[in-house]
Amino acid sequence: MLRTTSHPVPFVHTALNDSQSPSNITSEQGGSLEVDPELDALRHIVSQTKGFYARDYSLWLGWNNMRYIIEAAVLHGRILNRTTIIPSYVYARACEFDNSVCAAYATMVNRGDATSTDEWRQLPLEKQMAWRIPVFLMFNLTHLRETHAVITISEYLRLHNISADVETTNGRWDTDLYHRGVNIFSDSGVGPSLYVVKNELYDAGIVRVDQLPQAMRERGGWNITHGQAGSWNITEETLLSKALHDAMTSRASVLDWDTVLIVVGDRHDQNETESSSTSSIANTLEENGWEVLYTYGGACSSEAAKDVAVPIRQAAPRNSLRGLYEDFGFIEQDVLLLEGEVHLGRKPGALKFSTLESRERYTQTVLYDFRLTDNVVELADLLSNRMVEKAGGRMWMGAHMRRGDCLFSCSLNTSMLTTGHSVATLKWTMEPSFEAHLARIKRHLRDGRDILHFVHRGPLHTYKVPLGQADRTPLLLDPPADNDQFYIATDERDLTNLTYLRNQGAVLISDLLTTDDRRTFGWSLMLTDVLSVVEQATLAHAAYFYAHAHSSVAGGVVNLRASRGADPRTSLLET
Repeated sequence: MLRTTSHPVPFVHTALNDSQSPSNITSEQGGSLEVDPELDALRHIVSQTKGFYARDYSLWLGWNNMRYIIEAAVLHGRILNRTTIIPSYVYARACEFDNSVCAAYATMVNRGDATSTDEWRQLPLEKQMAWRIPVFLMFNLTHLRETHAVITISEYLRLHNISADVETTNGRWDTDLYHRGVNIFSDSGVGPSLYVVKNELYDAGIVRVDQLPQAMRERGGWNITHGQAGSWNITEETLLSKALHDAMTSRASVLDWDTVLIVVGDRHDQNETESSSTSSIANTLEENGWEVLYTYGGACSSEAAKDVAVPIRQAAPRNSLRGLYEDFGFIEQDVLLLEGEVHLGRKPGALKFSTLESRERYTQTVLYDFRLTDNVVELADLLSNRMVEKAGGRMWMGAHMRRGDCLFSCSLNTSMLTTGHSVATLKWTMEPSFEAHLARIKRHLRDGRDILHFVHRGPLHTYKVPLGQADRTPLLLDPPADNDQFYIATDERDLTNLTYLRNQGAVLISDLLTTDDRRTFGWSLMLTDVLSVVEQATLAHAAYFYAHAHSSVAGGVVNLRASRGADPRTSLLET
């Protein structure tokens, strides 16, 4: 194992293809013992870090939320200089054909039984099924490994000569079975040691940040007690600090930047440039025991979307800050486990950043290191081109229409049905009636067409993300015409409703896909979660995109659009 340093160590890539599944530890050839090359590649990945970082993964969630959790886990592993362990598989929630068709290609399980939850017990049995699929079908794990030390749970188990069959089905780390083996490249004969970070110790009563910069430690009087963990000097509260505390809302741990500007901003020269004013305000905060933090606002200020396309600043009392690196970077055990769920109610990365540079690095991780698989990228390019053809060679517009929650709510209460069309009642769906929902989408797409006429004249803008280069498509193609067809990505499966969509000018993915597309892509396209990733990638090409802000699917599309250089004026996520 490598000794940790005061900053994350750059990761050196070791080639290991997603399709490789190391199963043999050694092989006997000509009387000599030969190490399995894939296991040796895994050993090389792990040897560059201090140990392993493990999580309890919420496998009952859909793929987009799982991706956000994995992104955060990879960030934590990088901060702690540990190899991040991710689930070997995830669950696809529905099959586009009869369940038995998908079951011929992927293991079918009862989702509630597999993930230890009763959330779907009231649904018909066939609606409770899910399909276990390798995680590398959902994103390009090979590409991620070029910049981050990441292995799957099954790979960890094989490294320790433990059967992959013991991997838990609910995503929880087994603190017993996962520690019974011995690293096959170690001579110690001892199983991997474990340190557990209790869930309530992660960020309860504090503001969790990535790490505490040296300059911050010095001005706050950080007193080290062991390793790098410690406490802040107790200082007398200033009048400005008290004013900032008074401006915080009940139970808030941070102060939004607009409020900071109100409390602090009027003390500064109004003629200052934005950058000099921000620097001056930061200095004032620091002098009064507060610090600037860097995080994300979310499209339309939605926490559910968890996109990284809208960077923001916040402020917090210095004495509330605790660094992930300071608290856990010097743990010596082989496996560091973060127990329980830290996904809900937190910003992307499940922490805040103490420097602009560290937030920018995480943005790059999400936008560029977590890459779609090649077959998804290639198919989305084809589908986008077909939409251009359907739009007469002009720009095309698209929307995400979330309706699947109706299947659950309506199955519990038949009074929620109206003649001909189902009514959705859960908060995740924008309008109760199907007709009203589509009318709302079309109204915003009409506004989008007007915006595209304006954008078409230039100049183009990009999201405030690293390495952003404007996509010039809005300059090269004409804006949509009034009666052009538009694309709808939806989890709606009612045939009456789908016919209604088409009659109103919508194009669905089933209208674009060909038999050759399905053959080229492979069997996994039959699973709705995989199909949804293809739809997200397709919507990343849309000249204009509209969706509900309370959706992780929409947040994923915004991230893809930001990475492609889309103009932020061409997306609307509405609450």
